[in-house]
Amino acid sequence: MQKSRLKVACFGLLMLSLFQAQLIQAESLFSLKGTFIQGGLVVGATEAGSKVFLNEQELRVSSDGYFVFGLDRDAKSGDKLVVESPEGLRVEKVLTVEPREYKIQRIEGIAKRIMQPSDANLKRSREENRQVGVARKKDLNLASFNESFQWPAQGPITGVFGSQRVYNGEPRRPHYGVDVAGPVGTLVTAPASGIVTLAHKDMFYSGGTLILDHGHGLSSSFLHLSEILVKVGDEIKQGQPIAKIGATGRVTGAHLDWRMNWFKRRIDPQLLVPAMPVQVGE
Repeated sequence: MQKSRLKVACFGLLMLSLFQAQLIQAESLFSLKGTFIQGGLVVGATEAGSKVFLNEQELRVSSDGYFVFGLDRDAKSGDKLVVESPEGLRVEKVLTVEPREYKIQRIEGIAKRIMQPSDANLKRSREENRQVGVARKKDLNLASFNESFQWPAQGPITGVFGSQRVYNGEPRRPHYGVDVAGPVGTLVTAPASGIVTLAHKDMFYSGGTLILDHGHGLSSSFLHLSEILVKVGDEIKQGQPIAKIGATGRVTGAHLDWRMNWFKRRIDPQLLVPAMPVQVGE
């Protein structure tokens, strides 16, 4: 009888040890770095060959185990991240997202044709939005999302991510990028490596528009350009000149509007770069 109880106890201890070992393995199955705040970007690392899901969406995992996802401007806590190892271990993490308070930015002097577009211009705008959507939908097998991003241009910051825009006294959609003022013709360089997926000389709202894909659904958009120096399909290295600042589209002055997306989710570029260097005369 005692031997039987001893066997049961030993078996129980063995199962407990195995369970604890699995918990330890599961807890170390992946790591995350980034900013868990609205507009933030998170890069994860896990065992090569693992599967990763954000809610019901399977994420691309690089050959060395990296993945990325974004938190939208109005993201709320509750997204569920699931990682499954090649050995069958599975771990879930419910994400907590810090909310933000956004500024209100009032802008006057927007042209009437922009504020009240004709039917033809509305049709044109819808087609251009479709092209942008196609470019941002790509899921390229690139790992440039894991680079340390740098400013594509330097100058006074005149608009920030998430701010509520009021044009000529009329409330409009929030601003989804960061605006950097500079003279027309100032070079714009790639904030990270990538592949050009859209290059349009003159869109109705955004003027000269360029999209650079950094891989796994992450892309940078550059708006209001006076000149585009690259073409669709070009492979771009970080720091390479890609365009020039302009005053095209819906603007009141020359500047670069730099936006970032993880697929449809809007990302704040300023969360990925160091503070803007102090400009001469500031």
